[in-house]
Amino acid sequence: MADEPNKSLHFLHGRKKPITLNECVAVFVHYWQSISMLDVPGKILILTLSGLLLSACAATPSEPTAPDRAQNLLAETDDLAMVADEAMQMGQLYGRDNVLVILDIDNTLLAMEQGLGSDQWYYWQKNLAEKDPCSGKLVNGRFAVQGAVYFASAMRPTQPDAAEQVRRMQDAGLKVIAVTSRGTDYRLQTFRELRRNGFSFWSSALPPQAGFPEDFVPQGGERPARYEEGVFLTSGQDKGVMTQALLAKTGTAPPKIIIMADDKQANLDDVMKAFAGSATAVHAWRYT
Repeated sequence: MADEPNKSLHFLHGRKKPITLNECVAVFVHYWQSISMLDVPGKILILTLSGLLLSACAATPSEPTAPDRAQNLLAETDDLAMVADEAMQMGQLYGRDNVLVILDIDNTLLAMEQGLGSDQWYYWQKNLAEKDPCSGKLVNGRFAVQGAVYFASAMRPTQPDAAEQVRRMQDAGLKVIAVTSRGTDYRLQTFRELRRNGFSFWSSALPPQAGFPEDFVPQGGERPARYEEGVFLTSGQDKGVMTQALLAKTGTAPPKIIIMADDKQANLDDVMKAFAGSATAVHAWRYT
C-alpha cells in the first residue's frame, strides 16, 4: 500500500502552484478508500489530516488565467484612469509585451483653450465645405488657419491627471504611443504642447525609439506621415490602416491586444475593422 499514493496521485508531483479543490477531493477520496485497513489511531490521523487538507484547499485563492485569445471590447468613458486600469490588467494577464496602447491627442489627451482652431472647429468647417461650399461662414484655407492657431495657442489636458494616467501605463512597462490625425506640418506645435503638459512617449515608443528622421508615405496610405518619439502624425488617414503600417515599418509583431482611446468613434471603428479576423483583439474606448 505504501506505493499506491504515488500511482494515483501522480498529478501532485512537481507542482509549483496550489492544487485545485477537485484535486484536493481526489486526495481525500484516495485516503478514505484506504482507511478501513488502518487501526483506530491511524483512522483518526487520516480524518484529521483530510479535514485540514480540505480546509486549506477551500481557502486557497484561485489564480486568474487569461483565455488564449482576448475578445474585442467597445466601451465609453470620460476618465482615462479606466483605460489605464484596463491596460495594466491586460498586461498582467497577457504579458506587457503583448499589449499596445494607442492614444489620440486632440480631445483625448489635449484640448484647445478656445473654439477657434479646435478639432470641433475643423470638422465643422470640413462638413460645411462639403454641404454648403458657398456658405458665408466658410473659412478659406482652414488648414492654414488651424496651423496658425496651433502655433499661437496653448492647449490644456482633457483632465487634470491625464499625463499621470499615461505615466502609470508606461511605468507598468506597456508600449504606449500617440496616434493623431494631425499632419506633419503641425509637428513642432504638437510636441511643444505635449511636453508643456507633461506628456512624453519616448520611454514607451515602438522601435526605433527616436522614430524616423523623415516623413514617409505609409503602406496603404496616400499622404506623408511621420513617426517620432512615439508620436505618429497620420495626416488624417485611416487609423486602422496606419496602425498596421506602423507595426510593419517598425518591425513590431502584432500584439495580442490593442487598447485604444479616441474621442471619435470612426477612428475606433477603423482600427477594429483593420484587425478583424486577426489574432489581435481591440479594446476600443471612446473618450467623452
